[in-house]
Amino acid sequence: MEKNILILRDLHKSFDDQPLLRGVTFEIARGEIACLLGPSGSGKSTLLRIIAGLEHAARGEIIFENQNLRDAPTHLRGIGMMFQDLALFPHRNVFDNIAFGLQMQRVPRREMIARVNELLRLVGLENFGARNVVSLSGGEQQRVALARTLAPRPRLLMFDEPLGALDRILREQLQTEVRDILKQIGMTALYVTHDQTEAFAVADRVLIIHDGIIAQSGAPQELFERPANAYIARFLGLSNLLAGEIARVDGSRAVVETRTGIFHADARGLSSGARGFVLLRPNAIAKISPLDSTPRENEIRGRVIEARYHANQSRVVIETRAGTRLTFDSAETIRVGAEICLALAPRAIQFLPE
Repeated sequence: MEKNILILRDLHKSFDDQPLLRGVTFEIARGEIACLLGPSGSGKSTLLRIIAGLEHAARGEIIFENQNLRDAPTHLRGIGMMFQDLALFPHRNVFDNIAFGLQMQRVPRREMIARVNELLRLVGLENFGARNVVSLSGGEQQRVALARTLAPRPRLLMFDEPLGALDRILREQLQTEVRDILKQIGMTALYVTHDQTEAFAVADRVLIIHDGIIAQSGAPQELFERPANAYIARFLGLSNLLAGEIARVDGSRAVVETRTGIFHADARGLSSGARGFVLLRPNAIAKISPLDSTPRENEIRGRVIEARYHANQSRVVIETRAGTRLTFDSAETIRVGAEICLALAPRAIQFLPE
């Protein structure tokens, strides 16, 4: 059995002579939940539509289960797709909504009833078959839409911002439920969102799309701990970035000079003279002390201009003498207006290319 069920090679797509996809290439393994993460307008939905056969790429290949899909009609691709608007039929009850795809396939009635009841149990709506879909809550409608998409037994399931219209609490609940259901049945999925928290909650692997290509891919923890560049760090919410230049490389340590201070970073792959950004993670504080007159490396010196409670700790904003504002998490309570020195842990400092 082939490990990769879906392979995309060098996909290109333009609108009005403006390139949108510039050579998208990636693979999805059988049983994997991959999430395509990027801002609005980055081409995520267009890419799904190309895979589904609803749009055509200018060039490139889509290989699905060892078959080239370039000329395959949409209804023969074996791919299910769930949209944000759900597209449920308001004049049909829950059972008939789920059964719709099976009816189109002319599945025998006894088999259809068994399949719909199986899916109602899977999504936690066992006694909802006779309900009118318009009477359901937003979360229940999402479950019906998922069951309807699963009913024809697609070999790949694609989601286009499926939880975008829900409130935060319900969205967080359904993220876990969707992942659990997909894993329970071993479904391969490609999930699209602009929300980093949602992507990290659902996916085995996240693919960040930027400037028409896959800029970085990896497990959620891997991306957060080792962003490939400053753009990805910002997109993931890591905003403590200081422009700087590598002054020298001492063995495994790169010495980086910035307007705010001098910092040490892992030197792997770096060389003297390189320009980029020092990333200081919010959890970088190793020690807090009063301001003194002796600047040291791996330190932030400045005034606390904001302090607020956040997730069992204080989130503080420091304004440095260079005018830069940086945000850190602290287990200690720090007074607004205090002049302080923060010693930073080397493990929480990283040099990133521009």
